[in-house]
Amino acid sequence: MIRVVVADDQQLVRAGLCSLLERADDITVVGEAADGAGAVHAVRSFRPHVVLMDIRMPGTDGIEATRQITADAALRSVKVVVLTTFDTDEHIFDAVRAGAAGFLLKNTAPEQLREAVRTVTDGEALLSPSVTRRVLASVAAESGAVRPHLLDPLTEREREVLAEIAAGLSNAEIAAALYLSPATARTYVSRLLAKLGARDRAQLVHIAYEAGLARPGMRHRSR
Repeated sequence: MIRVVVADDQQLVRAGLCSLLERADDITVVGEAADGAGAVHAVRSFRPHVVLMDIRMPGTDGIEATRQITADAALRSVKVVVLTTFDTDEHIFDAVRAGAAGFLLKNTAPEQLREAVRTVTDGEALLSPSVTRRVLASVAAESGAVRPHLLDPLTEREREVLAEIAAGLSNAEIAAALYLSPATARTYVSRLLAKLGARDRAQLVHIAYEAGLARPGMRHRSR
């Protein structure tokens, strides 16, 4: 059962999100919060798999709450999905920098919302189609010069897998593209997370751009 905490300052919105999530047999809402501080407290109390985090909340906002959660080693397994009505680059950049594993707009369809929770629980990165890789490319570009040495610990095959991750492929798609078994693809992703010290796939994409393995506008070879 996937455990979820919902954080939003509007009670009606929280109630709606909880209702939509609870309709799935494999998802349960274990906590709610009306602000960022409450969200951090709920996460530490209930240890959910996923947090749905609103950005604009009174006091501690969703970005700062996300930052506190992702910085806590004891909460490393918790995935934060930022859920907002705002799709400007500024908010997306802030969410990615804070360590969010996903970004969705509040007009997302109910089944897409539930599938998003499953996606990040399975270790996949999640970005709304309206923002996709250009966001992570821009975030990485802020670091300045390309740093190819970031990939020094990787084998050639691991670099190929990282390139596919940066292209937005799921584990199953990576397996098909590189003629691997699904289990082997998952093993490569786990190795990349460990070798590069990344929290999740969103950070792996960030590193791929920062190292120059992926570039804005690059087209994937198998698409």
